[in-house]
Amino acid sequence: MAVVASAPGKVLMTGGYLILERPNAGIVLSTNARFFAIVKPIYEELQPDSSLWAWADVKLSSPQLSRETLYKLSLKNSTLQGMSSKDLANSFVEQAVQYSVAAAHAVINDSEKKGALNKILLQGLDITILGSNDFYSYRNEIEARGLPLMSDSLASLPSFSSITFNEEGSNVEKCKPEVAKTGLGSSAAMTTAVVAALLHYLGVVNLPSSDKCLHQEDSGDLDLVHRVSQSAHCIAQGKVGSGFDIAVKGQFLGKVVTDFLRGKWDHERTSFSLPPLMTLLLGEPGTGGSSTPSMVGAVKKWQTSNPQNSLETWKLLSEANSTLEAQLKVLSKFAKKEWEIYRCVITSCSGLRYEKWVEQATDLSRDAVVKALLGARDAILNIRFHMREMGNKAGILIEPESQTQLLDSTMKIEGVLLAGVPGAGGFDAVFAVTLGESSSKVTNMWSSLGVLSLLVREDPRGVSLETGDPRAKEITSGIASVSME
Repeated sequence: MAVVASAPGKVLMTGGYLILERPNAGIVLSTNARFFAIVKPIYEELQPDSSLWAWADVKLSSPQLSRETLYKLSLKNSTLQGMSSKDLANSFVEQAVQYSVAAAHAVINDSEKKGALNKILLQGLDITILGSNDFYSYRNEIEARGLPLMSDSLASLPSFSSITFNEEGSNVEKCKPEVAKTGLGSSAAMTTAVVAALLHYLGVVNLPSSDKCLHQEDSGDLDLVHRVSQSAHCIAQGKVGSGFDIAVKGQFLGKVVTDFLRGKWDHERTSFSLPPLMTLLLGEPGTGGSSTPSMVGAVKKWQTSNPQNSLETWKLLSEANSTLEAQLKVLSKFAKKEWEIYRCVITSCSGLRYEKWVEQATDLSRDAVVKALLGARDAILNIRFHMREMGNKAGILIEPESQTQLLDSTMKIEGVLLAGVPGAGGFDAVFAVTLGESSSKVTNMWSSLGVLSLLVREDPRGVSLETGDPRAKEITSGIASVSME
């Protein structure tokens, strides 16, 4: 029986770079772009002597990349070994598999259940990964079909289409990745989806179904998925220092996993979503994307060489981030308390440029909403300024000039509250937050400038189980739409 689990992509509106260090926080929005992992057995029946085997088979398929990789999994150490040196490895999935299997061994203590776990592993793990089209750039495909650069054209492409690679020499920007991405955290979503699917398949967790996951924020099972995913992702990106990343490559993986499962995690999370009647939009400018690890490395190097200067910049940026969060929370609270007033102001402002919003402050209540809107707008302008300043000092393009011009033009459109570069910035994508029904004005303007509006919208649904969901059939059938050459 196949297990299908999914994890959402994200938009980090604020907190880029700062969230790497306490006490800085970030505003991250979950999206409807999702990564899916499908896990099923390779063999339906085992050979009589299978209990003596020391290795299990693992097959990793990535139809969108036309790749298939075969591994042997050590039942003793939970480590993977590639079957061919020619195989193109996916370090995120490899670490997700190793950490998930090691976590299963660490959590399951009953001897009978451990025997059942080994039997499942000896049947082999057939893992397929699929990402929503919005994680990647399909600009080349759309242009090749002679279609306009609009979201309708993107929607006309088959689900889980083959991924467009960056063309060699098309961009000299040093932080460019191999695959043209849109900055929605594809590696994190992919890692989490694989971990979630494996832990559920191995009987370690019981994932919430897609229609119930909104009510599972404090689930211990989801906390386990988070811990395993976080650790696997850190190792794959090479962000964990001396000893930890070396130990996991050998016989000590089991002990490492046991230690981090028992340890206390130094992180906090609180629920956050956009206030009502606001829409998240993302646009892909078509410049090939940027590599977050490379950009983070440049900023860290600048911090080390200029500690006092960087500290002041981070302080100002952190204050601006906190101000934006506070203003958005004010709007959310007001919407709950005085819905009709809130709705009227948002609806009116959605048809006006920001200079005219103050005219809607005809009484104290309406004035409170307008002040919060303008406060949020001022905060994003400050955030953008300090992000550009940090990029200039670190020698990287956090908000390139082309993005600055696009964002400035976007923020002049009627009904636009916010616009910026998400996450680490660069050339991945731009975001906008619009009021009421003003989204089409932004997407039309973006299209006229050659910016492809994505289908991404805010969606609070987190990690979930898709098996039994009507979409599961569509997801699994989507594999057939991509040829494996």
